[in-house]
Amino acid sequence: MSLTSAPGARRLSRAAPHAGPRTESPVVELNVGGEFYTTTLATLRKLPGSKLAEMFSSSAKACTDAEGRFFVDRCGTYFGPILEYLRSGQPPTQHIPEVYREAQYYEIKPLIKLLEDMPQIFGEQVARKQFLLRVPGYSENLELMVRLARAEALAARYSEVLVCVVRNEKDDANSADTLRLLEANKRSVVKFGPWKASPTIDDLLDCVKMDIQAQGYQVHCSPNSTLPAKVSDYFHTFCFSWW
Repeated sequence: MSLTSAPGARRLSRAAPHAGPRTESPVVELNVGGEFYTTTLATLRKLPGSKLAEMFSSSAKACTDAEGRFFVDRCGTYFGPILEYLRSGQPPTQHIPEVYREAQYYEIKPLIKLLEDMPQIFGEQVARKQFLLRVPGYSENLELMVRLARAEALAARYSEVLVCVVRNEKDDANSADTLRLLEANKRSVVKFGPWKASPTIDDLLDCVKMDIQAQGYQVHCSPNSTLPAKVSDYFHTFCFSWW
């Protein structure tokens, strides 16, 4: 059965309690966040133990919209590829990160495994995230950078945050005197590292920029030009643009 949407259907927000899906009718119509699909109970229950199968088990309580469609309060844009995988076993070829997120929500474990082998997810989950787990305090430092930038944003177009990145113990020792001087002058510095992994300082800076931009901020990174040249490789300025 090919994926279909109910023709002429309108987006509805009212949902009413309903008993579990009616077993006497194997065909069901779904309203997933305003996107409409037609499928069978067998397809929805194909993977026992998944959240999706549980949602449409005979004992589950469901909601319906005003037209009687079973309502799922979830973004429906990427539900189609989930449904197609349950029908045909074929994983999606587009919008991989978004479908991966939905597969995790519905607990479609075989699809999750297939997607994790794809370059888009493998690179993020296995390569980049595993590297960042080896950078002490990475997430906390991102939060600190944002707090510092926002604190300086009052009546200003730009905020600057000074960052120190050291890859190994040698870098740590080389930058120590400058860090102490900045601290004595009450200059805020966010320090990353050292870490035990192959990525470079530039790789870490790319990750920081990527993750801050993912939060919706406009940010630019450049080497700090106000400090001595011998430590210029370690100190960088992140400039936040507010308008």
